[in-house]
Amino acid sequence: MKPDFKLHILGKSSAIPTKTSFPSAQLLRFHNHSFLIDCGEGCQIQLRRNQLGFSEIRHIFISHVHGDHYFGLFGLLSSMRLLGRNQILHIHAHPKLESIIKYVFSQGGSMPEFPIVFHKLNFNAKELILSNKLLDIYSFPMKHKIPVCGFLFQEKQTARNIIEKEIDAYDMSYQEIRRIKQGADLVRNGKTIEKNDKLTLPGHALRSYAYCSDTAYYPEMVKHIKNVQCLYHEATFGNHLKENAKETFHSTACEAAMIAREANAKKLLLGHFSTRYHTPDEMVSEAREIFPETYAANENDVVVFQ
Repeated sequence: MKPDFKLHILGKSSAIPTKTSFPSAQLLRFHNHSFLIDCGEGCQIQLRRNQLGFSEIRHIFISHVHGDHYFGLFGLLSSMRLLGRNQILHIHAHPKLESIIKYVFSQGGSMPEFPIVFHKLNFNAKELILSNKLLDIYSFPMKHKIPVCGFLFQEKQTARNIIEKEIDAYDMSYQEIRRIKQGADLVRNGKTIEKNDKLTLPGHALRSYAYCSDTAYYPEMVKHIKNVQCLYHEATFGNHLKENAKETFHSTACEAAMIAREANAKKLLLGHFSTRYHTPDEMVSEAREIFPETYAANENDVVVFQ
């Protein structure tokens, strides 16, 4: 049975929140883990609205230290303390963020009592930053006014599914079944009785998600996210404001679509929209001319990975 793999969109706006949208924040739920990706203002409100528990969050990934991507951290950490959290919390970010958090809490009280471990991101190369039995998480550099990382969540290969009738046909032992599920052939007395691919079926297709915000158009990132199942890419501007995007080190929807096409992504989500746009329709329409499987990442959407 496949573990759950769901993405909750908590915020899609660029720097300034509006009456109906919040700055960047997402929660990725995989199996028994909840990973918070960026934490813009209003993040904890959105967690509450979507009935997503604070205590389940063990790792927070902050792409860069522009305020619209981390200002929600102060309130979230404070609420975690008030709720009696005692589990360890890991924050993956630029080292500046540790100093900022400690300074803010030193001015208004003290750091939360629960342990917080800060992990320095590598802004120069792709790096494996977290791994468990089922999932690998990577950071990789992008291009912005300040150092910024994207994040890739990549499911690991699961055990193959053994064909039940083959178990009976060969009267397999428990030890043989376990080895075959792990990819071994059926071997007895040093002789191969049957090849693995005749005894098993492959596990489910591997799922993956890449988060890319904020960044200028940066084709160098494509090699880090090849064949990703779902790509979230910022689209701050429509194509008529291409020069604004270049000057501010952001992307247009068309540029996001070009990255998705070159990466051979299966699906593109656009977000980080400038507040000058009342709806994302213009950006989605422009992107679909280049990459048809383009959608807006709207607050409270849930993307289920099959």
